[in-house]
Amino acid sequence: MRAILIDWLIEVHHKFDLQPETLFLTVNLIDRFLAKQSVIRKNLQLVGLVAMLLACKFEEVSVPIIDDLIFISDKAYSRSQILAMEKQILNTLEFNMSLPTPYVFMKRFIKAAQSDSKLDQLTFFMIELCLVEYEMLKFPPSLLAAASVYTAQCTLYGLRQWSKTCEWHTHYTEDQLLECSRMIVGYHQKAAVGRLTGVYRKYNTSKFGYAAKSEPAKFLVEETDMIFENNSS
Repeated sequence: MRAILIDWLIEVHHKFDLQPETLFLTVNLIDRFLAKQSVIRKNLQLVGLVAMLLACKFEEVSVPIIDDLIFISDKAYSRSQILAMEKQILNTLEFNMSLPTPYVFMKRFIKAAQSDSKLDQLTFFMIELCLVEYEMLKFPPSLLAAASVYTAQCTLYGLRQWSKTCEWHTHYTEDQLLECSRMIVGYHQKAAVGRLTGVYRKYNTSKFGYAAKSEPAKFLVEETDMIFENNSS
């Protein structure tokens, strides 16, 4: 259910042409709220919409009005329900809106990697694939960001590109990134199939340089499997 919600919110975020920071903060608010407060299934979409509203208030110059949220939810929720959930989320999180998301680290790590627009687009494609996947919550935001940059480098250039500069700025070695990177490659391989294809369709456009069409770095998965086999033996 979380994956369906995040996939849909990525589309909503794109439709409203919001800032990248807003998407990452939205997901952060959702996960922190759900870690403290259980909600019934029919209200999960409401949590997502209100989290995006709060993120917009924190990051955007122009904030979508509540009527917009009611419309995109197909009038599933009323104005009073949206306002009540806004209050509940803020009280549950004790108004703590300013925690580092993967985006904060991405900006620095991309610069350290001496990235160009092609690597930028592919890196963001990688990390948005991670946002949808619940199992990626086990990784710290900084590691997710570093692994996304690393995986994008390998995808584009076919060789390991993790320089000493990248290692110094991220505080992660190449070996520390391999497990996360391997999982990202797996998501890339299946991004165009199944029900949750919002990220793929978003990045399979000229606006994002058709980043989704890049051939997955399968050799990373194969290399990592060999490393794990050698270590176990």
